[in-house]
Amino acid sequence: MLQLQDLQVVLEADAGLVKALDGISLTLQRGETFALVGESGCGKSMTALAIMRLLPDNGRVARGRVALSNQVPDAKPTELLALPESSMRRVRGGRIGIIFQEPATSLNPVMRVGDQIVEAIEAHTSLRGALARRKAIDWLKRVGIPEPERRIDSYPFEMSGGQKQRVMIAMTLAAEPDFLIADEPTTALDVTIQKQVLDLLKALQSERQLGLLLITHDLAVVADMAHRVALMYAGQIIEEAPAERFFRQPRHPYARSLLQALPDAALRGQRLAAIGGTVPPLWQNFVGCRFAPRCDRAQAKCQTQAPRLEGQGGSVVRCWFPVESKQDAGATVDAKVAERSAGNAGESAAERLLEVKGLNVRFTSGGGLFRQRHVVQAVSDVSFAVHAGRTLALVGESGCGKTTTGRAIVQLLRGQPQIEVSGEAWLTSSSGRQNLFAMQSAELFNARRSVQMVFQDPFASLNPRMRVQDILQEGLLILRPDWTTDQRMARVRELIERVGLRSDALNRFPHEFSGGQRQRLAIARALAVEPKVLVCDEPTSALDVSVQAQILNLLRELQQQLGLGLLFITHNMGVVAYLADHVAVMQQGKVVEQGEAQAVLEAPQHDYTKILLAAVPRRPV
Repeated sequence: MLQLQDLQVVLEADAGLVKALDGISLTLQRGETFALVGESGCGKSMTALAIMRLLPDNGRVARGRVALSNQVPDAKPTELLALPESSMRRVRGGRIGIIFQEPATSLNPVMRVGDQIVEAIEAHTSLRGALARRKAIDWLKRVGIPEPERRIDSYPFEMSGGQKQRVMIAMTLAAEPDFLIADEPTTALDVTIQKQVLDLLKALQSERQLGLLLITHDLAVVADMAHRVALMYAGQIIEEAPAERFFRQPRHPYARSLLQALPDAALRGQRLAAIGGTVPPLWQNFVGCRFAPRCDRAQAKCQTQAPRLEGQGGSVVRCWFPVESKQDAGATVDAKVAERSAGNAGESAAERLLEVKGLNVRFTSGGGLFRQRHVVQAVSDVSFAVHAGRTLALVGESGCGKTTTGRAIVQLLRGQPQIEVSGEAWLTSSSGRQNLFAMQSAELFNARRSVQMVFQDPFASLNPRMRVQDILQEGLLILRPDWTTDQRMARVRELIERVGLRSDALNRFPHEFSGGQRQRLAIARALAVEPKVLVCDEPTSALDVSVQAQILNLLRELQQQLGLGLLFITHNMGVVAYLADHVAVMQQGKVVEQGEAQAVLEAPQHDYTKILLAAVPRRPV
């Protein structure tokens, strides 16, 4: 077994001493999946780094122990925190493997992926040379990399994000560890590849009695994979229970709220139970319960006395007033989710704001005296419509052309000699009905007011050197030059309030915000010029369940208030079931099925749609 006892990790920061982990205890058995869940900043990844002794330079273990059972029968467990670095290197990879959340930063950009996998195999097994390479190819095949014999010689930059994650998984599992720490291993993967990877991990557990510490914010994956679940909050475990009991009857108010925040078809037309506030800063000295400021069950005792982790029957909870029954669990949640949307009534619901006809996008590479010209048809004859006050979800696997379609519509592929775009995109605005692809210069410039895009990664799409008020004013300065300074500032203040942020955010930089807050800023920037159509490219893919609920609530409210048409690009079928009015399914650049959301999700006609839906992890009930 792998055991943590009373582990405390502190970080030296400008604000003071940060207790990233404060008294963490857990036990992982061989052949068991132990899921660690919670919001960003709660300490999940720090737990993994502490086990592997990969803490940042400003971090240290203040107290506690990490013990790993010895492979020799009846021998004492190995104290990992006491090992010299030379011995710890043999433990990393050989006994405990880790899959990091960001494969792009974990893979060496100047080494071929095959060489990196072979390096891990030769370091921790007896295989060498051709045998090691053969095993690397076999693992690439097992994790779903197409043409593994050819792709083994690729560099990381030649692969998509999902493919890089699969390479990372292959490299870790090829060393045949006893325990595996998986830090958000499926976040960047499509549902079909996610199912393939999770099925592979299950098979390995059965075959090799692999112990798996699964760190994730996807509760459907946890319900499908985990034997035990520990919920973390502000550096502490606040509830631990067998997975079936955790989902059937969560006892901590935070656990109950997380499960109520999951989007699905049953909550269509309702406001999700988003959790207000944020995780508290960990440099402060806590007096009472750390969740009390956000808890709807908090009482005076919660503010002054810190609860202990207590319980029986394999289930423990850190709460003075835990939820004891299903009736009790629903009593305070119903008020949060009962607020019905006003619907999309009226003529505006039928108005076509954007109609795409026969869209084609081709990428050309190579060519020249000694190189063959290579052409990729990324998007082929795609057609659909986006209506006012309605949401069209564009779904499919990575590389199917979803993002390329969105970028082509908002004219971000223009002027690139290696990209050829054809087709029509008819936009209905105050200027009438116009084809975006036929517009030039001033005409296109004016049309950009009506179509805006929210990108998947807000940190990469927000200028890190600009303050928020300058970011939000930038579009107004360009697209609304007739506005005065006072008008622009009034608009900026209105936007900040509308997306749920305080006015003091205007003088801060993007790095000073959480991921969910940055995504709100990206939405505010897109809304600044009052567009009619919003193209959202995976806007919730990297967000926690509670933050995702806040963003989805925000988009629904804005849609109802402004009559926005949404083109929502995603691979999260729960979000599609909750938010979408229509669905278009893409495969290899083509739309293979589209229709009303309920019809497509409940009675799919195309085989590919059936495969996609069958791969979706079941929502915990």
